[in-house]
Amino acid sequence: MNKENSKLGRGLSSLLSSKKNNEQDSKTFKKINISSIIANSDQPRKRFGKEEIEDLAASIKSQGILQPIVVRQKEENAFEIIAGERRWRAAQVVGLHEVPAIIKEMNDDEAIQAALIENIQRENLNPVEEAKAYQKILKDSGVTYENLSSLIGKSRSHISNTIRLLELDETILNYVEEGKISMGHARALIGVPNATELAKDIINKKLSVREIEKNTSNHKTKKPKKNLKDPNILNLEKELSEKIGLKTSIYFNDQGSSGSITLYYSDLDQLDDLMKRLKK
Repeated sequence: MNKENSKLGRGLSSLLSSKKNNEQDSKTFKKINISSIIANSDQPRKRFGKEEIEDLAASIKSQGILQPIVVRQKEENAFEIIAGERRWRAAQVVGLHEVPAIIKEMNDDEAIQAALIENIQRENLNPVEEAKAYQKILKDSGVTYENLSSLIGKSRSHISNTIRLLELDETILNYVEEGKISMGHARALIGVPNATELAKDIINKKLSVREIEKNTSNHKTKKPKKNLKDPNILNLEKELSEKIGLKTSIYFNDQGSSGSITLYYSDLDQLDDLMKRLKK
């Protein structure tokens, strides 16, 4: 097992393990009526292939469910899936009335994180599902990039680059989810004006990532040449940048009586830090 997978394993284990010990798992392990189990609406994985489910159903019919699903109790007779939705779906295809399950006590944040880790570890998520899961955890759970990186065993740059896919048009995201274009293709289309048309070319002409990267270099919007700034303004920008730790630009209107200050942040952590400082 490589270092990254090892970190993943520890992260998943810490979330899915009992709060006391393994004896607790035996107490919370039971067979649950399949009609009492509901899918998790926050489950990162949204697409389950019909053939994949049918193959698993055939295995369950022959061997049974070898690994219990993990659930948490929502109401007296209602349990929400934390991990194992694919097994639950396949069990329905087979026509099972009960499935083996381990009941865990988890809050919403812990359930989302556990589902994300399980899917990443099993490589079940497509890049768009992965991006949306990262974005949701960062937004709703108050988790930082560093925390999330440590939790799932992925680098901050991987998380950031994956989330950037969500800047693309919905049509392109659908192509990625359907497997018509790869994540490499999609990343090359970020920030390109006619990205949707290029995405169609990738599919129709079977273009490689290298070919589309070469093509997109000719489609990127050319930046207008910057007007030379007054040295005094440049000094002010430098002084302000050093003071707050962020790149800063100062602009004046034609009359020089008013203008604007622009602060540039490279990630959400810097934005969060800036907002806290401004609120003070």
